[in-house]
Amino acid sequence: MASIFKSSIGKKLIMSISGLFLILFLTFHMVMNLTYVFDPDSKVYGTICEILSMGWVNVVVPVLAAGFLIHIVYAFILTIGNRKARGEQRYEVSNKAKTDSWAARNMFVLGVIVLCFIILHLSQFWAKMQLQNWLGGEEADPYMLMEAVFGKWYNLCLYLIWFAALWFHLTHGFWSALQTIGWNNQIWYKRLKVITCAYVTIVILGFTVVAVYAFLKANGLCGLVPYTPMLG
Repeated sequence: MASIFKSSIGKKLIMSISGLFLILFLTFHMVMNLTYVFDPDSKVYGTICEILSMGWVNVVVPVLAAGFLIHIVYAFILTIGNRKARGEQRYEVSNKAKTDSWAARNMFVLGVIVLCFIILHLSQFWAKMQLQNWLGGEEADPYMLMEAVFGKWYNLCLYLIWFAALWFHLTHGFWSALQTIGWNNQIWYKRLKVITCAYVTIVILGFTVVAVYAFLKANGLCGLVPYTPMLG
């Protein structure tokens, strides 16, 4: 059993499973954020944020953090190992002609960009909401926070760059992970590429819609009125 942590195939399997877990989280996060756009009056988004501040999340967050940590650590391990073994060729693939895309060649760089923006995102949202709840401080209003962050044009531009990097990283990483766990026959190869690309595109578009909507609303554009918290 311990050999799975030492072999190249075992490391790729662990990285693939952790990656699929994180894609599921991103899907949930995107759906949650879309409630801010399509159901703002019923305060569904705020209600979900309140639920995420409850005690059971204290168990979920460490699991999620562990998933990120495992994925990042094994990405470094695989990249360093592949560079030592094959020089400039960064990822070991069974058929270079099929996977030698720009995203495949730059997965590590894309991953570093994504990681940097995750740290930025956590400092702008999680640190002012869930973390404050744990520390006994005052949590920021989720609606005001969305518009405070995305209302600034430079923040919107930074997040759009992040979404683009995330799209490239996931479009390759998603189908590659499925291929690693066994869905790698000739019949499913092209189907997986189409399905995973479509899935990731929908997820990233969801995040993009939320960010652009918050920017427009915060700046009173397109008839959207900035959010004003109700007093009392």
